[in-house]
Amino acid sequence: MLESCQNAQERWGGVNLLIDRWLQERQELISSYDAVHAAPQASAAATQALQRFCEVLVDYVSAGHFEVYEQLTNEAKAFDDQRGLELAKKIYPRIDAITEVALSFNDRCDNGDCRDNASQAHELKQLGQLLHERFDLEDCLIEVLHNAHQHQASATV
Repeated sequence: MLESCQNAQERWGGVNLLIDRWLQERQELISSYDAVHAAPQASAAATQALQRFCEVLVDYVSAGHFEVYEQLTNEAKAFDDQRGLELAKKIYPRIDAITEVALSFNDRCDNGDCRDNASQAHELKQLGQLLHERFDLEDCLIEVLHNAHQHQASATV
């Protein structure tokens, strides 16, 4: 997962401060996910790592929904990019579904329901796979919505 995050930063780094910050948050999310797996099970370090992961997870998905996706959609509308808007309409429902899984995981952990190490490990693995899928979908949105408009904007200058 970390390699795909670094590839995204190389492709879009410096293009937009909001996207740059969000990609940094993605890298932090991946690091905190890895820290949960690295911590000894049933230890204070594991509890702290899981708590940190959940905090970063909520921040990341919130930034996506309330900042980045909105900006990308507004940009597509400003450039009358019907192709990009159609793509977003197809991709957003899957991102929303993954967000629901992530937020449900966070809520269960907040309620203390993440103490069973076997089920937590299984849920974390599934969540990791879903996050990887989400990163790919987000990269697609950035590629189509933002990069197309960056090219259009430079062509009009």
